[in-house]
Amino acid sequence: MAVLVALLIGVLYVCLNSLIPEPQRRRVNAVMVGGAGAAYLSGGGFGVWELAFTAVLTYVAYRGLESWTFIGIGWLLHTAWDLAHHLSGDPILPFASGSSFGCMICDPVIALWCLTGGHSVTDALRARFARARSTG
Repeated sequence: MAVLVALLIGVLYVCLNSLIPEPQRRRVNAVMVGGAGAAYLSGGGFGVWELAFTAVLTYVAYRGLESWTFIGIGWLLHTAWDLAHHLSGDPILPFASGSSFGCMICDPVIALWCLTGGHSVTDALRARFARARSTG
């Protein structure tokens, strides 16, 4: 059940972000992946490595301001960090032991969307329904 919920959260994230027009959608997602890089700082489970990871993801997020590929890479890096935290028993949310696991499942959904260009899912669905209506 936790896997399904995490996948649905990823899909919901993509759908909600699809409502934001370009280029703001890309910029918002670059900021989001940068913030994800700092998500584990308060726990400090890996000490100075938490700072190093945050620095790497900050650079990736900066590059993501102009590149969906970098944003996707950032989400994949965060997925790996989630896995490391899950395996070490140091969850992203201290009060939710499975939170790193859930994040690890959700993040690749977002990464895949970003790596394919972060196109608006809602625009694609509207266009598809419009074509279906016009052809009968």
